[in-house]
This record gives sequence, C-alpha cells and structure tokens, in this order.
Amino acid sequence: MRQGQKRDRARELRSAMTPAERALWSLLRNRQIDGHRFRRQYPIGPYIVDFTCLEAGLVIEADGGQHLDCSSDPARDLFLHRKGLQVLRFWNHEIASNLQGIHDVIARRLTERCPHPNPPP
Repeated sequence: MRQGQKRDRARELRSAMTPAERALWSLLRNRQIDGHRFRRQYPIGPYIVDFTCLEAGLVIEADGGQHLDCSSDPARDLFLHRKGLQVLRFWNHEIASNLQGIHDVIARRLTERCPHPNPPP
C-alpha cells in the first residue's frame, strides 16, 4: 500500500472505530494520561496501529475475536519492536469490563518509558 493510500485508509478507520476503540480513545485523547499525546489509526511502516504515543514509543491495540488465531500479529509486533516501539494489546472484552484497569496499565507503562512528557497546553 502506498503512503497516500495508507493515509486514506487511516482516515477511514478513524471514522469507523469499533466500540472498544472508541472507549480507549476516550481515555487517550486530549493528553488525559499525564500529558501524553496519542494518535489514533496511525501509519507506521506497512501497518496502521490503533493508537500510538510517539514520544513514549508505545503502541496500543484493541483486539477483537479476529486476533485470536491471527498469524500476522507476531510479525507486526516484531516489526514494531524493531522500530523501538512497545505494543500493548487489550482484548475488546477487557476494554468493556475494566477500562480503569487498562488506564492504570497504560499510565504505568508510559511512566516507565517516558517519565517526563510534554506538559499539556
């Protein structure tokens, strides 16, 4: 997929987020976690990740049932890891039932990876 096509696909994905992605975005948007800025449906290499905080090198994926036996996820995670990114994956049912717990995991990981984020505007 060419860069322009990837950008267009990312725009499509942003307008058609799943309920789990919308719930995660409600946590991540507007620098709500310690001032860290997240982007949604962001192209990185050949992939479009659900969410990323570039300054902390963190990628967050919301995984539905299609990821249960997904053979491409390990290669995707390896590619992102080689780019210096850490991937956190959460199942959709976890997001629906434990949003506060997921918030806490993300906040902890952000503190470990980037203890001094840019302050919110």
